[in-house]
Amino acid sequence: MIASQLFRSGSLRSRLMLLVALAILPLALMTILGGIREREQAIEASEDNLRRLTNLAAANEAQSVERARQILVDLASVPDLLGETPRCNALLADVLDRNEGYANFGLIQMNGDVSCSAVPMLHPVNLGDRTHFKRAILERRFIAGDYVFGRVIRRHTINLTYPVIDRAGRVVAVVFAAMDLAALDTFVADINLPPGSVLVTSDANGTIISRRPDPERWFGTKVSSTLREAMRSAGSKALVLSEFDGVERLHTFSRVGAPSLSDYTITIGIPVETVTAGARRAQLMSLIGLAATTMLALLAAWLAGDVLIVQRVRKLMDTARSIAAGNLDARSGIPYEREEIGQLAEALDEMAAALQKKEAARGQAERELRAADQRKDEFLAMLAHELRNPLAPISTGAHLLKLLHSDNAQITQTCAIIARQVEHMTGLVDDLLDVSRVTRGLVSISTQVLDLRQVIDDAAEQIRPLITTRRHSVVLDLLPDPAPVKGDHKRLVQVVANLLNNATKYTPEGGRIELKLSQDGPDYVMTVADDGIGMEPQLVARVFDLFTQAERTPDRSQGGLGLGLALAKSLVELHGGTVQAASAGPGKGSTFTVRLPRHTQEVLVTTAQAGVHAQAAAHPLKVLLVDDNLDAVHTLQLFLRAAGHTVEIAYNGAVAVDVARVFVPDVCLLDIGLPDFDGNELARRLRRLPQATNAMLIATTGYGRQQDRDAAMAAGFDQYIVKPVNTVELSELLAEAAAEKHPR
Repeated sequence: MIASQLFRSGSLRSRLMLLVALAILPLALMTILGGIREREQAIEASEDNLRRLTNLAAANEAQSVERARQILVDLASVPDLLGETPRCNALLADVLDRNEGYANFGLIQMNGDVSCSAVPMLHPVNLGDRTHFKRAILERRFIAGDYVFGRVIRRHTINLTYPVIDRAGRVVAVVFAAMDLAALDTFVADINLPPGSVLVTSDANGTIISRRPDPERWFGTKVSSTLREAMRSAGSKALVLSEFDGVERLHTFSRVGAPSLSDYTITIGIPVETVTAGARRAQLMSLIGLAATTMLALLAAWLAGDVLIVQRVRKLMDTARSIAAGNLDARSGIPYEREEIGQLAEALDEMAAALQKKEAARGQAERELRAADQRKDEFLAMLAHELRNPLAPISTGAHLLKLLHSDNAQITQTCAIIARQVEHMTGLVDDLLDVSRVTRGLVSISTQVLDLRQVIDDAAEQIRPLITTRRHSVVLDLLPDPAPVKGDHKRLVQVVANLLNNATKYTPEGGRIELKLSQDGPDYVMTVADDGIGMEPQLVARVFDLFTQAERTPDRSQGGLGLGLALAKSLVELHGGTVQAASAGPGKGSTFTVRLPRHTQEVLVTTAQAGVHAQAAAHPLKVLLVDDNLDAVHTLQLFLRAAGHTVEIAYNGAVAVDVARVFVPDVCLLDIGLPDFDGNELARRLRRLPQATNAMLIATTGYGRQQDRDAAMAAGFDQYIVKPVNTVELSELLAEAAAEKHPR
């Protein structure tokens, strides 16, 4: 894994090594091509030597054949050859004794009968079918015949024939010499050949008459068709051929004597591996040297790349990461040289110094802004205090005037106006302080489970006076069932009231406002839509920003500071929800959509408990509680008895077994940690009791690990509940047990 990371194609070191490898590649190609050329030159040099050797072997064999021709010419001139048979036999026997390498000498009459022979004939022999006999008579010259297996001597031979011509110029007989092929092979015995080489002599028919090594094995066999074709041409070109043994050999060819002497062809083949051994050794040494050079170059590139590039780049990376992490004091520590990495280090350090200065300036500005914000909050608090001081006596005075002059309609109306305006100013002050606290994160909400329908009703009641004043038609379209959410009642009422208040402000008198509550998956969706002045797209995008308002119109007597929607958005987000605004354009009304997460557990509590009690009332169960915690077991007993079930208690396992025999429980709630033996053992014992075999066994324990759960299920428990017991989950399990015991 480390090696793969080090040799990533994208790393600087690997790229440097790749450049080195590319630089060495031409040298590698030259080495390979040079090795191929040396091999070709070695073959060319061996070809010349091999051709001389082949010509020498052919000359030696030609000399042997020429000697035989001379013997036959001399015999043909001896008068006793045509004399009486005993004298002829004696003559030929004497010639055979004097010349080694021959198997027989003989005389063939014109009818083909052998009339005399150096080797005694056991029966008459006729050689009239021999080609060399016919050719000697027809061509009236010396003929070196093809391979034959002698009929007289029963040996591998070649027959050499010469016509006997009388004084009238007629052929009257043919004298022949049978040359032993083993003897022919000895004529080239002085030629030294490398191991694996072959020397082959064949006749005109491609039959082997001489071969080294193993001549006896090959006499009389045919050479391969490829080699035979090459022998027929017997050109000066050397060929690489593969013989029966599959070894590639370099062959050269030569004829044995002139065409008038013989039709024999000799070839010598030397293994190509032997010829190219020196070249291969030289190429191997070159390749080893190239590999060593390559490894040294790559190692140098690796080490140089590590010292000169990688380590310095790593310093730059570490410095950049430190700067990104906020440590603006970090510096690379690399000398500023003229090369690229030094220049890059200088630029990075300059950037860090510039950022450090900007960060110092930003910090100073932030501190000044924080101080200004604090002064703003202090000002708002002081402003609220100073505004409420005069508002309190104004409000009190208005109520006092109303009490003292209740019979004066004009004064009563004036007091009502004063009261409304005081309430309006008080709301503005409260919103101003709320926004200040929310933006600083100082508002904490006290959550409880609420019915969102009741929140909407309370908000509508709070905003009703303003709605009545502007004669708006408000339609509430709520869900028929409770809509539980988890939140702060006061703050959620404030959200809905702000949205309704915003709608009344920007909807002309007599307009329509519709509030709809629906459910969408895990959320409740509340929409407040009006047919008021609407919004431009630019205003929709920033309507929840502080102090943002639509353009005031002459009919808008109820002003504001542009805080209500910003406050509503912040409070909704504190409850884990979202709020969005939409408008089709000016004069086409606006729609605000609030999404709050459903509190599904409370829905389950309400519905499940009602269902459980209904189920229990119809089908009460016999429940056995086993726990050594008195408070826990007694509290659970009260809950189950309130649901209509019959409950028995045991504080240890032994008592529980005895109670189960008599009580015959439908459900057993067993603690795992009991004083005598644990709940798993108790479950196994209860399963063996006929009275509790079919009971539902529920483990109630403080152990929540998976191995504890697996051990309990293996002991025979049906269900597993981790303390503190969830009464909703327990009620559902009891309802299942009742349904199984009393199916519909």
